[in-house]
Order: sequence, then C-alpha cells, then structure tokens
Amino acid sequence: MNAAAKEAWMDETTEFGLERKFCRPDVALSVEDGRMIEGYASVFGTVDQGGDVVEPGAYQASLDRLASSGRRVKMLWQHDPTQPIGVWDEVREDGRGLYVKGQLLPGVEKAREAAELLAAGAIDGLSIGYRTVRATKDEKGQRHLAELELWEVSLVTFPMLADARVAGRVAAKQAEEESAAVLRDLAGAIDDARTEFAAL
Repeated sequence: MNAAAKEAWMDETTEFGLERKFCRPDVALSVEDGRMIEGYASVFGTVDQGGDVVEPGAYQASLDRLASSGRRVKMLWQHDPTQPIGVWDEVREDGRGLYVKGQLLPGVEKAREAAELLAAGAIDGLSIGYRTVRATKDEKGQRHLAELELWEVSLVTFPMLADARVAGRVAAKQAEEESAAVLRDLAGAIDDARTEFAAL
C-alpha cells in the first residue's frame, strides 16, 4: 500500500454488525457558505488500512433500494443515530467512488456547531456506516467489497495519524494510542445513545 493510500483511509469495525470507513479531507470534503457539503465519502480501488478494497458498483443496489422506497442516506454527527444534522441531497456512484452532496440544517443546534467546527478545521472528514453484503478475499488477505448496504454518511473528527508518523515512532505510537482512546470513547457514546434511543 502506498503512502497516499495509507493517508487516505482508516478502517474501523464496530459493534452491531455495522462497519465504518473514514475518508480524509484531501479526498473527501469541501464546504461552501458554512453549510453546503460535497465530496467523496468512499473511493473505489484503494486499499485501506483494514486491508479492504471497495469495488465499483458496491453501493448501487443499496442506493436503488433506498430510492425505490423513497428513503435517503442519513447525514449524522459522529455516527450518532440520535443526531441527524442535515440532509444528503445527492448520493451517487461515479467512476471515482461514492459522491455525496448535501446541507447542514441551520435550525439544528448540532449542525450549527458542526458548521463552526468545519470552518475552524476541527472536523475534516467523512465516514460511512454500512453492512457488508458480498465480499471476497484475495491471496493477500484483502477483502474486496462487492456489495455494501449503506446506512449513513457522517461528519467526523478524523485522527491525523499520518502527520504523527512523520515525527517518528514515539510520536506515532502516542498518536495511535490517543486515537484508539477517542474511538473507544466514541463507541461508548454510541452505545449510550442507542440505549437511550431504545428506551424512548
């Protein structure tokens, strides 16, 4: 895997059978007027740090099912199902990957916060939540994801591990440990939110 591919992706397998993939901002995110968002939430043919490759066409069946039922891919804050912050007006596959375009809703408090964080550069990536429907493994152990059920695309805080690696092994290890702690905290928050949501 080349350096650009390593910098572009981070993979995390989560509870409840949902998986996530984070896309770095140089591949993903652009913002206009503090609320219009567009970019790529997933890029085809790139080996991510989890050893996965998303194949062209992987999302199409899921997008077709959503369209035929009149539903949309959700825009969430940090994968929290209790915190939708906007709407994706366009979600489609093209030759590069999964393109998304949408808007933060200014009447939603967390969306206003997200807009401020985006403007400051504190939030700088997109992440998809999905389930794997069909996949194969090659001789290198890489999963080739042929069909995915797309649930949501979130605005996320992306840990800048690539920058830390440049500073040396100690800094890289520290950054990895800090990022792992952030992800554990996020997983705990999601679990708490799901529990509260289920109790409603």
